[in-house]
Amino acid sequence: MNAGNSVLFSAFIVQHSAFRKMVLEMDKELNIEVLKKFNQPGPRYTSYPTAPLFSNEFSAEDFTREIAATNSAENMSDISLYLHFPFCEQLCYFCGCNMMVSRDRKLIREYNEYLTREIAQTLPIISRKRKLAQMHWGGGTPSYLTPEEIAGIGAFIKQNFEFAEDAEASVEIDPRGLTAEHIAAFRGCGFNRISMGVQDFYLPVQEAINRVQSEEITRQAIVWARQLGFQSINLDLIYGLPHQSLESFAVTVNKIIDISPDRLAVFNYAHVPWLKKHQNLIKAEDLPSADERLQILQMTIEKLTGAGYEYIGMDHFAKQTDELATAQKNNTLYRNFQGYSTKAGCDVYAFGMSAISQFQNVYAQNVKNLKDYYARINAG
Repeated sequence: MNAGNSVLFSAFIVQHSAFRKMVLEMDKELNIEVLKKFNQPGPRYTSYPTAPLFSNEFSAEDFTREIAATNSAENMSDISLYLHFPFCEQLCYFCGCNMMVSRDRKLIREYNEYLTREIAQTLPIISRKRKLAQMHWGGGTPSYLTPEEIAGIGAFIKQNFEFAEDAEASVEIDPRGLTAEHIAAFRGCGFNRISMGVQDFYLPVQEAINRVQSEEITRQAIVWARQLGFQSINLDLIYGLPHQSLESFAVTVNKIIDISPDRLAVFNYAHVPWLKKHQNLIKAEDLPSADERLQILQMTIEKLTGAGYEYIGMDHFAKQTDELATAQKNNTLYRNFQGYSTKAGCDVYAFGMSAISQFQNVYAQNVKNLKDYYARINAG
């Protein structure tokens, strides 16, 4: 976490109680006409504050003082740790994440070294009294690391942070190229949850987005995770992709219900080729219309809720026995830059290129390219 980040001032509160109460009390049935009325472009909705609200006016000294302040309060909360691994072996044409395609293992090892250096630079101002209540590795593709690299970074984290007894630790994995050794390495690091992208099982869609992933390897990854004692499995779907139809996506949703993950995220594809140039590889004429998207979303909600999943909010579903569903019922559901959580009040310490931290009064994002990221760390 670099002291020269872009930082947002403290006028935003993630868990605004009145807004949260209104959302939780809303009728969960989809009103198509209302959605059509308010259908207009906007910043990415999954994170708040949104990207256009970030500013570069907050100084490195201000940022360091904010970290120090959160670690000197009388009632310090536990902490949440996010590590960003930007590398992927192959480009998914739909991707909107901060990522890099590279098969240069030397480059990846170098990044891992800088990542641990960044953490080491911040450790002296993090109180040792604070336990690690939540950890998430995202990307990019964390499972693109070798099992040995995973174990090494995990050992570094364990040496420098004390895990809370009920710590929630999740990692994003890609079943393509995944082995049982990868899953075992993650489990050895303390992870108890995995999240895996599926997007769509329909082959024409997979080919159009350059991500061919069979149902078989998806199921195999889940089997390995269950065998090693992972407590929760999350799968991601995306609607609005090229060649999707109501009928084809219904088949995918039925398969997902049969797989029976504990949680599901169903995202709306954002086609923004003026921001993400590689999305020009997706033909706009192959995308479903706005009406078709809404029909797909409505069908998905009906099928998943009919199968016993609770509609948590925005784009997430959870089994009725899942702690997210329980938290929603108890009005204790919380959302930060890692998504929905039951760990309210944790400061988020985020490390790695483009990673976003969240403290009591400040949001801070690391620089978004390797050259600048390395330069900031070298400067201390």
